[in-house]
Amino acid sequence: MRSFTTPSEFNAALDKSHSRLSLFALLLASWLATVSSGVQALERSDVALEGELRFLAVRPDPGAYWYESRVQISTGHRALDPNQKIVVAFNPERVRTITVVSTEGVGRSEVQGHLVELTDVKRGGRVCIDLSSRALDRVDDRNWRLHAGPLMRRYLDGYLPIQARLAFHWPGSLLRLKTTQPGEQPGVHLTASPAGAEFDLVFARRMRATLDLQHSQP
Repeated sequence: MRSFTTPSEFNAALDKSHSRLSLFALLLASWLATVSSGVQALERSDVALEGELRFLAVRPDPGAYWYESRVQISTGHRALDPNQKIVVAFNPERVRTITVVSTEGVGRSEVQGHLVELTDVKRGGRVCIDLSSRALDRVDDRNWRLHAGPLMRRYLDGYLPIQARLAFHWPGSLLRLKTTQPGEQPGVHLTASPAGAEFDLVFARRMRATLDLQHSQP
């Protein structure tokens, strides 16, 4: 029997040897979870495995899990998948404090470092989380970059489609929006005003967003 010296070696070997089985299990789990709920089941092509991030003009499983964030900062995770255990992970390099404000359809929630562990999650469950995070980086004397993510809906070795709504607010008299990444495209809708911006996204795999801001005064 082969031995592994690190968890990463074990995970890499496991992913390589069981990728087909994991994909089948991923689709089976999606089908079982949606049969009695009215949420549309996923096809093989809807699941993102290896390759680039895909933005989706139309969500293949409307009504399933989605994410909402408002930068002050609080986050909402809605229409959670039914599962004995779900882990919500935040960027350990940026998050400072995490507080679970409320839950619905969740047996138990616990903060462990940069993770929020949810157990006995019912279909349609939700959790609201307040956090302090270093999301804003100074580029130079006049420019700043605001970060969000990475966001993903991970299951086994694949990524299910996810909908996310990200809202950002800033003093309109001090800052203005220059550019965003990703930009407007199918699956990415951006609404901007002098005092903020809001993303509505549908995608599969891991996604990061950035907003470049500039002082509005010379």
